[in-house]
Amino acid sequence: MANPERFVVGLDISEKALKKANETYGSSPKAAYFKFVKEDVFTWRPNELFDLIFDYVFFCAIEPEMRAAWAKSMHELLKPDGELITLMYPITDHDGGPPYKVAVSSYEDVLIPVGFKAVSIEENPDSIPTRKGKEMLGRWKKIN
Repeated sequence: MANPERFVVGLDISEKALKKANETYGSSPKAAYFKFVKEDVFTWRPNELFDLIFDYVFFCAIEPEMRAAWAKSMHELLKPDGELITLMYPITDHDGGPPYKVAVSSYEDVLIPVGFKAVSIEENPDSIPTRKGKEMLGRWKKIN
């Protein structure tokens, strides 16, 4: 995703995850166009807001009681008219977690009240075979 026209920030609270990310991608020819930062998404407020946030299964990894706080953070981290892309997984009916089960309504219930509208929700055409039918891609627009 990183390129001269798009600077990308990878965010995690885990020192181990960030170390692995830097080891894996730090020597990439695109390294000048991205950085990894150790911050807590629930409290971090950078100097510059984002045009786009891509949530790759972070939502399903947090306790369901934290989902409203997640939505509030997504809203606060985006510029006006910014977009949020969500990989909604696992759309299953299992107990426990992480990953905790999700549904499209799980996202709607927390995103719409804070000022997002769904632009599109569709099956992920690039799902790996073991995830087919268990994940969707959501595109959300910050409207206020």
